[in-house]
Amino acid sequence: MSRKHILIGLWLLAALVSCQEPVSVCIMPADVRLRAGDVVFRRGCGLMSQAVLRADSHGVYSHTGIVVDSCGTPMIVHSVPAEPDYKGDPDRVKMESPEQFFGSDRAVAGEVRRPSDPAVAERVAQTALQVYRKGTLFDHDYDYRDTTQMYCTELVLYAFSCAGHPLKVPPSPTPFSLSIIKSDSIYMPSDILKAEDLKLVRRFGLNEK
Repeated sequence: MSRKHILIGLWLLAALVSCQEPVSVCIMPADVRLRAGDVVFRRGCGLMSQAVLRADSHGVYSHTGIVVDSCGTPMIVHSVPAEPDYKGDPDRVKMESPEQFFGSDRAVAGEVRRPSDPAVAERVAQTALQVYRKGTLFDHDYDYRDTTQMYCTELVLYAFSCAGHPLKVPPSPTPFSLSIIKSDSIYMPSDILKAEDLKLVRRFGLNEK
């Protein structure tokens, strides 16, 4: 094979590799053991995530969800916009594997927190599963008082309230100003992090401790 043919072959190989989608890997350490009722947080890398982080002066994370037990497998129930599973998939409450939720194509950092009472954790997980199974849509109005549709932190607050253990978060949601969002105040992931009854299990990606 001539040098010219070798160079052409290398060029074609490089072009092929550059056109491939980057492989997503789970950023959550393999030794983390999730339990039903855990509250998980992630710092996203998309435009909406960046908007949330800019609007929340105390924010480290842009999204949150609840761990549930699906036939013995830990899964994460969360309400998210603009992450369709198929063409025409509406923004809704979804159930995904930790590998999907914490995939490097969606997250650069994460955290796991756990309710101190296992009985509360179980009820929280059951409520989250019920919300998912109802096919609840994402709440684009960001109205935490209307639970017919839900955004991410609204789902967490609702699940704990239904479990008879409301999280001790600020009495009013965080003031928020973004042209693409109708509401002027939203409960942020940082508000959920303030809940003293959620104990840190693991933090990863940013300032791991």
